[in-house]
Amino acid sequence: MIDSIESNNSQFIRRYIVMGSRRFSNYWWASVIFLGASGFLLTGLSSYFGFNLLPFIKAENITFFPQGLVMCFYGTLGFLFSCYLWLTLFWSVGGGFNEFNKKEGSVRIFRWGFPGKNRRIDLSYSIKDIEAIKVEIKDGINPRRTISIRVRGKRDIPLTRIGQPLTLEEIETQAAELAKFLQVSLEMAS
Repeated sequence: MIDSIESNNSQFIRRYIVMGSRRFSNYWWASVIFLGASGFLLTGLSSYFGFNLLPFIKAENITFFPQGLVMCFYGTLGFLFSCYLWLTLFWSVGGGFNEFNKKEGSVRIFRWGFPGKNRRIDLSYSIKDIEAIKVEIKDGINPRRTISIRVRGKRDIPLTRIGQPLTLEEIETQAAELAKFLQVSLEMAS
């Protein structure tokens, strides 16, 4: 849920920054996929043109149909996927903050989305409508560890980032701290 805490007045306001897509692993995979896709595409084009676009590739050893064509296809797909990853990083999709303000009696959850009319996801609720802080822990092949707020009359709203699950200690500490700050109950689900 929390990548960092910004506290103007920690007694009344808590603001938790959520990183979103701008994680090191996303930069790493966008770069690796781009380099791999470029290699495939240039190798496929080298086999089509009959000369080496890359100095370490022997294009005369690769026939365009079917090997070069397949390499061009995979290179194009990889390049498009890499562009998608770089755009999500540029737009900071999923990034934002969770703000809990006791002075104003409000909870604000803000996230950046993809460009368009719904780019800004900005949810506001009254602290009085918060019924509980819910922690969901599922282990196994696809572990899931999330912190959500239960809002009266609405479905649970997740506060944690997607991707790397937090450790059990981190998630328990953050959920307990938030429940204490909001003076609501803490629910565990598994």
